Amino acid sequence: MSGGTAPERRAAEGGGAPRRAVAAWVSYDLANTIFSMGVVSLFLPMWLREVMGPERVDVTFGVIAAVSYAIVFVVSPQLGAMTDRAGRRMPFLLVSTVVCVLFTVLLARFGLVLTAVFFIAANVAYQAGLQFYDALLPEVSDEHNRGRIGGIGVGVGYFGSFLAVGLGFLLGTEDKPALFLWIGVLFLLFALPCFLLVKERPRPRRGPVWSWSAMRASTRETLHTLRRVDEHPGLLRFLIGRVFYTDAINTVIMVMALFTVNVAVATGLGAEAGERAAQLVLVFAIGFAVLGGFFWGWVTDRNGPKRTLQFVLWVWMATFAFAAVVGIAALPLPCLYAVAAIAGFAIGGVWASDRPYMLRLAPPDRIGEFYGLYGMVGRFSAITGPASWALILWFTVQVLGMEPLVGQSVGIIVLVVQMLVAWIILRKLPETPPIPRAPAER
Repeated sequence: MSGGTAPERRAAEGGGAPRRAVAAWVSYDLANTIFSMGVVSLFLPMWLREVMGPERVDVTFGVIAAVSYAIVFVVSPQLGAMTDRAGRRMPFLLVSTVVCVLFTVLLARFGLVLTAVFFIAANVAYQAGLQFYDALLPEVSDEHNRGRIGGIGVGVGYFGSFLAVGLGFLLGTEDKPALFLWIGVLFLLFALPCFLLVKERPRPRRGPVWSWSAMRASTRETLHTLRRVDEHPGLLRFLIGRVFYTDAINTVIMVMALFTVNVAVATGLGAEAGERAAQLVLVFAIGFAVLGGFFWGWVTDRNGPKRTLQFVLWVWMATFAFAAVVGIAALPLPCLYAVAAIAGFAIGGVWASDRPYMLRLAPPDRIGEFYGLYGMVGRFSAITGPASWALILWFTVQVLGMEPLVGQSVGIIVLVVQMLVAWIILRKLPETPPIPRAPAER
């Protein structure tokens, strides 16, 4: 039995997209999370800790990460405008993914300097890919199920974190080059369905993609958008608030493995046992992140993205405060599992709610450009987060002589303040932004 025409079946499946396309889009979320967890959060910090020592690793990794995010901050709006002009986003996603994979497999093979350069290149490509991927959400969803599908992407995506951590248990953590090789292979493998099965709706090409004149014109348009934010009610307030909460989240993703190792060492474990404990804590966090992705997607569709996001920020404030107490008081390692559970459950709520809210703010014909702005402020926070973390750890550990764990706890207290600032900024945003006003004559 056919069950209706093809368009009817696609509409019934949600957002006018076939289920296989939705599943393929979700598969890419799983793929890129393998990189995020395996490289950024886990094995690269561990490798740097082995090379630099526990006293210098936070500063070194903070500087390297800040450089990579600074590059992405500069290029994000231009890349988004290019996809709008090209009429397609998928070729950009394909190229950024391949570049990320190539540089990932080269990590930890040629010494500290080249590994830093390769990580910067891989992370720039990864972050650019996130921008293109997020802008494909309208191709597999509509206004009624966008939170649910985005939440499914977040929830299923965290299975990629299980795969990344599982590599550490399967192969051991001693051979870091082999781990990075397998991370690259798995990233590419799980990204393939998105390239093959997600079909973009035809959009007219809006001029040459790579010409200098087009790039200058798009830069002027982006600057005009920033200057005339009154034409897009709520945009500036949302972007500023996003700087603060993504700053805190990007920072904790970057340092959580190092923090866990230090907590484990403070309880009497050796460095190798601490790395194993860090993996177990991350597995615990990932399990709750999977549940949180599905839960917060449902909450977003039911209560709206803005209200959901504000509640999630309160959860983050409580989580950071608890983590700081664990570090300062050197509480037993099991306390960190509670921190991991709350943080894992909360992290999906941010992405399940703020991506749909950005789509409410963006004009349909300028989604790429607006996601460029969305990515730009996220990358700006990813510059300031690692840089401020490096500065705090330098001052507390190397100037004041604190233990690394206590210095990290002081940094986490700063993250609580950042989340509170974000909540205050977002408090006055409307749940449903007004229709953008017509631009004034230039």
